[in-house]
Amino acid sequence: MNQLILEVRAGVGGDEAAIFAADLARMYQRYAARRGWNFTIVDSSENTLGGYKTFVAEIGGEGCYDALRQESGVHRVQRVPKTEKAGRVHTSTASVAIMPFVEAKEVPLNMGALEVTFSHAGGPGGQNVNKNDSAVRLHHKPTGIVISSRSERSQHANREKAIEILRAKLYEMQIASAHGDAAEDRREQIGSGDRSEKVRTYNFPEDRITDHRIGKKFHNIEAIMEGDLDKIVKAFQKISS
Repeated sequence: MNQLILEVRAGVGGDEAAIFAADLARMYQRYAARRGWNFTIVDSSENTLGGYKTFVAEIGGEGCYDALRQESGVHRVQRVPKTEKAGRVHTSTASVAIMPFVEAKEVPLNMGALEVTFSHAGGPGGQNVNKNDSAVRLHHKPTGIVISSRSERSQHANREKAIEILRAKLYEMQIASAHGDAAEDRREQIGSGDRSEKVRTYNFPEDRITDHRIGKKFHNIEAIMEGDLDKIVKAFQKISS
């Protein structure tokens, strides 16, 4: 599969969790650049320190879903935050969801179930973005899912991106429901953000990343955060092959 939707959300840890979420988002963006994949930021919600409360992007390129599907889950970081004056190590989390791109025919939508609102997009993009009400917010009333998109210059383009993301989320729910437990599957996918629900720990003081699902440790954490994910991706591919 050559297209996916990436969602990163800050979990437990306040400002440091939002900063970690931004670090993860940049890590995936840099990895996508290394692989020659397209990376389009669809929407983000920042805190005052430049961290992300939420971050949504589309990634497109050969084999991108197979390479990144194992990234879903709660990621835990242990480090001294920039905001920490006493030099103490803090533990924070961020949740990652990797969702496959879904064709329209796979998840038909009742447009009457959507509440659509528009607003100024803000952020980068020039005066055209800021002057027009191009940002789109979709509320899917049956499920309560809310999607925002503001990356494009037109309402129509942002609306289409928001619908793509909504379809991916609804598809994920359908697949989980078919297996008999949608709530449990979603919890396993992105977790509640609690520190104990972790798939991977990034321990900066010890320069070590531990993936708890496969029991492997990876070093040179700074390089990995700069997008050098190949060793982790290959470790999962070796197990699944």
